[in-house]
Amino acid sequence: MDSTKDCLTVNVVTPDGLVYDHHAKIVVAKTTDGEIGILPKHAPIIVPLAIDEVRVNRTESETHVDWIAVNGGIMEVRDNIVSIIADSAERERDIDVSRAERAKKRAERMIEKAKENADRDELRRATVALHRAINRINVSKHT
Repeated sequence: MDSTKDCLTVNVVTPDGLVYDHHAKIVVAKTTDGEIGILPKHAPIIVPLAIDEVRVNRTESETHVDWIAVNGGIMEVRDNIVSIIADSAERERDIDVSRAERAKKRAERMIEKAKENADRDELRRATVALHRAINRINVSKHT
């Protein structure tokens, strides 16, 4: 297979380093404007990502799919290379579900407290934390 034409190279990088590096047939991600699918030979693009899952259909087989919980960031596509840069990202197999469940409960308590105190900034932060925890829990279910 000519890897420069028939597949994508997918890299996910966080401040902690490289989280993911594989070849794919398609990458599906949720941008701040909606879902986008990237196939080989896609035009160059840079898009902001939402807190959501990224689906990577690997080249090895039709059924080999990897899921990555991405907490926002950006995705750049250029020359069949998909680069995702995020504050944090975890593959489905690496997610500590009990930790994510605790984070969800903690965020729910923070939301209630922020509502009681009418603290809009704290409510926004707690809502983002809740969304991140739920995203990790949902991605972990793909294993």
